[in-house]
Amino acid sequence: MNVLIIEDEAPAAARLKSLLTDIVPDINVAEVLDSVEASVQHLKNKNDYDVIFMDIHLADGRSFSIFESVDIKTPVIFTTAFDQYAMKAFEVNSIDYLLKPVHKNRLSQSLTKLHEMKAHFEQNNTVAKLMQYITQNTEKVYKTRFLVAKGDSLLPVNIEQVAYFFAQDKYVFLVTTDRQQHIINITLDELSVKLNPVHFFRANRQFIVSAKSVKKVHHYFNYKLKIELFPPSTDDVLVSRARMSDFKAWMDGEIVSE
Repeated sequence: MNVLIIEDEAPAAARLKSLLTDIVPDINVAEVLDSVEASVQHLKNKNDYDVIFMDIHLADGRSFSIFESVDIKTPVIFTTAFDQYAMKAFEVNSIDYLLKPVHKNRLSQSLTKLHEMKAHFEQNNTVAKLMQYITQNTEKVYKTRFLVAKGDSLLPVNIEQVAYFFAQDKYVFLVTTDRQQHIINITLDELSVKLNPVHFFRANRQFIVSAKSVKKVHHYFNYKLKIELFPPSTDDVLVSRARMSDFKAWMDGEIVSE
């Protein structure tokens, strides 16, 4: 098995290489790269690995940007200390998502999953079919509830209770359908990949709205749209001209990629 590791922390790369060797003694870790730039240059010339282990936070940016420059056809297993990028990971060639520190048993499960997927298509030996299988059979898991503080208590808020989210003065607020507001410890950018795009839309830099909270939509100055929400928002919720067609498609029941 020919493997590429993309990891900017030398101890983490060494640990991963050691674990891989313990699980598959004859494995070949061909390269260890530590940046987006180095990875792009390398993969433009060599892109025939059996699997790529890829950290998300690299020295010069997030590894997702590698996919914007290189057509990677190799299965990818992401390794990261953060769990908020799981949804984004499965939009590319990811077959698994391992949280650091990576444990041997969990790594072994990932390799078994890779082997089973490849064996399934061994007869046809078609990488394209393997990648199609990965895309179609990777279940996306979206956020279903939030734990919010209320006085000295912590309360669960189910996603069905959420009308919209908005950012204000370095805080992000969750607004429920019964007009309650709660501060949550997550950014709108992070929420964008955790929420089901069927039900939620990033209207602008300040608001993410649920479809059920949209009471009415008005045409606004300079080809923008103005969303009337329920419960009402004290600030105008505007959709830019550039996002208008996406918003209309979403309201018409289409899933729109952010």
